[in-house]
Order: sequence, then structure tokens, then C-alpha cells
Amino acid sequence: MSVRTRFAPSPTGLLHIGGVRTALFCWLYARRLGGEFILRIEDTDRERSTDEAIRVILDGMAWLGLDHDEGPYYQTRRFDRYAEVIAQFLREDKAYHCYCTKEELEEMRAAQLARKEKPRYDGRCRERAAPRDGIAPVVRFRNPDHGSVVVMDVVHGPITFASAELDDLIIARSDGTPTYNFCVVVDDHDMRISHVIRGDDHINNTPRQINMLRAMGVTPPVYAHLPMILGPDGTKLSKRHGAVSVLQYRDAGFLPVALLNYLGRLGWSHGDQEIFTLEEMIRLFDITDVNKSASALNPDKLLWTNQQHILRATGEELADHLTPQLEALGVAVSDRGRLVAVARAQQERARTMKEMAEASLFFFRDPPGYDEKAAAKHLTRDTAPLLAALRDRLAALEDWRTPALHAAVSAVAAEGSVALGKVAQPVRVAVTGGPVSPPIDVTLEILGRGTTLERLDRAIARTNAS
Repeated sequence: MSVRTRFAPSPTGLLHIGGVRTALFCWLYARRLGGEFILRIEDTDRERSTDEAIRVILDGMAWLGLDHDEGPYYQTRRFDRYAEVIAQFLREDKAYHCYCTKEELEEMRAAQLARKEKPRYDGRCRERAAPRDGIAPVVRFRNPDHGSVVVMDVVHGPITFASAELDDLIIARSDGTPTYNFCVVVDDHDMRISHVIRGDDHINNTPRQINMLRAMGVTPPVYAHLPMILGPDGTKLSKRHGAVSVLQYRDAGFLPVALLNYLGRLGWSHGDQEIFTLEEMIRLFDITDVNKSASALNPDKLLWTNQQHILRATGEELADHLTPQLEALGVAVSDRGRLVAVARAQQERARTMKEMAEASLFFFRDPPGYDEKAAAKHLTRDTAPLLAALRDRLAALEDWRTPALHAAVSAVAAEGSVALGKVAQPVRVAVTGGPVSPPIDVTLEILGRGTTLERLDRAIARTNAS
């Protein structure tokens, strides 16, 4: 069987990390087995669907690198097809018009609750032949009223639903628009979906969808319902737990591979391995290995995972993600070589690319001032002679590379009979504005001769004036 999975978000809210993990597992399974991954936008709720949510879905998937082989398909562009199947169901007596009013349905529900019964539509319009004047009917699927439906779930195992517990689902509203559960069925059939991998909040929808697929005369796909992702406090993930949109993780400086790695480990594992490349995840992932219990989001573990991927990335890879972070801070970088050098120099110090960008601004523009505490300690009359001596030595250098720069700083320290740090730290404050940077020789090489000498001159003038 050719594997075809689908990610089918609803654009009634922004794409969040629960949806991203579902997309990831669908994508991994298709990629591992040489199948196809389909993107479908389930936008039948026209009142709540928004263009912004669609944009976040498309931009988020592109940022994550979860490329689709087909789509995106939009349900609102397939209404003719849904109407065709509804008409077929009505002709074959697999669906019927229901003329019950809202008030009648509410009375039905209240009476069932009073009898301590599970509220469900009682089928009173199943055999109605004549319409009711002034009432636009809905269309209900004629669900089997006997037997059971067994969902052979890959994650949870077999789940049995009694048909008597499944009421006759509305498949078309009174205005003729099709409903979510029905559209999903038609789409999964038409798009030849072999494996439906989705959140376990859809489990109760599955028996109804299976019955509709059988009414269409087709074999249902394989189902795998993923456990929920909980918040750090063990409750259902919500806005109060942090980022609402996946793009907020991008803006916060997370690498896409790190976010995917972390989400992949929420409910799936391969031995004790924590850090995975995408290639490793594709090679090792199997939907049958997904745990059936829910997993809690751990922001500290996500940060650690991101830091590990930053440490393992090449300078070129980091530069691609550093660029938009610097641009967000008002820095346009034209020198790709400098950008790569900065990324390499900073990658052991940053947990996120946003942190890296913020800590690297002095490489691209003059610091707005000096860290007061650091300047009071290191830019003094006592350090002025050391800074001046180094400034003269650096000005005479022909080779502006790390070894020669390190030798220059070491020579000034030796001549002044002080430890290397007694020179390096004042120089660091002078050229960066603060007490923290990559090794001073690396920092000076990236800054370049002109910028270094100019900033040293400024610091020396400050010490002399103090």
C-alpha cells in the first residue's frame, strides 16, 4: 500500500505546537516510507476561519521545512464535490432531511438529561416523508443503529463504539454548507489518504467517519491518534503557557530543527537518544512507537535542545537564522563572511538565535555606550597605558588574524608585567562596550583593524578625561 498522510489544520486559530507535532509525525511517516504528504486547509467554518491563520500555517510549515507533495487543498473550494456525495447519500437513503427546530432539539436534550441519558438525536425525522413549511432542513447521515464500530488505532489499540451511541450526524447545514466531519470523509477518500495521523481529541469523531466511508463503499484508512501535549503544569496546553503561534518560536530565536526535534521526543523515542537531525528522525521514526500517554511541555528542555542544535550547526547554517534576528534589531548585514564568523564565534554562548543577535550587535554597529560597572572597573587611568600600548602595537600589525592578535595582547601583558586578562578585559570593554564577548583575539579579528583602532581611541580618550 502506498503511504499517503495528510496534515489538515483548521484556520480558526493560529498554528500551535500541538498541530506542528501532528504535522511532523505525518511528514516523518510519509518520508520514511517513501510516501506522500498532503496539506489540506479545513476552512469550512467560514465565520471563524481567517486569512491570518492560513498565512501562519503556510509560513510556519515553510519555516519548519515540512514540505508537502500535494496541496494546499481548501475545503471551501470543494463544495460542489461535497454536494455531489450528499445528493448520492440522499438518493440511496443513507441520509435524510431533518426538519427539527432548535427549540425541539433543546427540549429533546433536556428530557434525555432528566432521564440521565446521554444526549443524542433520537432519529424522529428518519422516516419523515413530507417537509415542514417554513423550515429549511439540515441533512443527517443515517448512522447504523445496531452493531458496533471497532477503530483499530495504531497508538491506542482497538477501540469499540456501540452504534446505538452514535447519533445521526448533521452532514449539511440548513443553508446547504457541509459540515466538518463529512468533508473530512470525502477528502480522505478523494485524496487517497492511507494513514490518518491526528490528535486523540478526534477519537470520538472516528467511528462516525468510518461509517460514512463505508457508506461510500470504501475501506477506511489506518488511524493513529496522538496523545495530547500538556502545559508544564500538567493541564491542557493553552495561551497562558506561552507561544500561541509557531512563528513566535521562530521570532524567539529557535532553530526549526530544534523545535521539531523537541516535539518529536514528546511521545516518541529511540532509546536514550535526545538530539536528532531531521535525517535521523526520518530514518528512525515509526508511528507504532508513539506512546499513548500525554506529554508535558518543558520550556527548559526545549531551550537545552535548541542550544545543542546551535552547538552542532555550521556557521553557514547559523548565519541564515541570524540574519532575520539582526534585521529585527535594525541591523542590515551585507557582509556574509562577517556574519558567518560572528555565528561561529558566538555559538557556544547562545541558547537562541535571538540571544546571539542581541549579544552580537557590537560587531555591526558602535555600542550606544559602555556598561557602567564594567567601564568603572576596566576603563581607568591605570589601564590607559595598557590600552595605548596595545593600540600602537595593533596599528603596526600587518597580519590581522587571530594568532597575531593574540600575540599582540600577550606581548603587552608581558611588557606590563600583568596577567593576560588585565589587558584583554579593558580591551573587551573598550571595543564592545561590555564585559562579555568571544575570545578577545577572535573579537578583534571580526571587528577589523579600522573599527578596533577607532574604538580603542575613543576608550583611551575617555580614560584620560576621567
